[in-house]
Amino acid sequence: QVQLVESGGGLVQAGGSLRLSCAASGRTSSRYAMAWFRTAPGKEREFVAAISGAGGNTYYADSVKGRFTISRDNAKNTVYLQMNSLKPEDTAVYYCAANRGPADPKYEYDYWGQGTQVTVSS
Repeated sequence: QVQLVESGGGLVQAGGSLRLSCAASGRTSSRYAMAWFRTAPGKEREFVAAISGAGGNTYYADSVKGRFTISRDNAKNTVYLQMNSLKPEDTAVYYCAANRGPADPKYEYDYWGQGTQVTVSS
């Protein structure tokens, strides 16, 4: 079992930056793929970014490419999402997820955090 705890959300003005963190505990493994998803008000959950266990492969949604960067520190069992040039449409609850399988978001993720709210004001 893996537990995931997100932090770093908050309120920011458009154009600003935030860095989300996801701390993993339990039966963790540096080989686990990690990802961020988000759910905006009235919308379905959508993929944001993913990173392979060793960090060599990353995936991004088109809507965040060039603005968001996913990274990980396996020594700290933590994954990060650096969000720059934030837009009001980035407002959502952001969830961290872990997968024993591939990082590719077409595969189902096994473990999920509780989420952290990100609000971008215009």
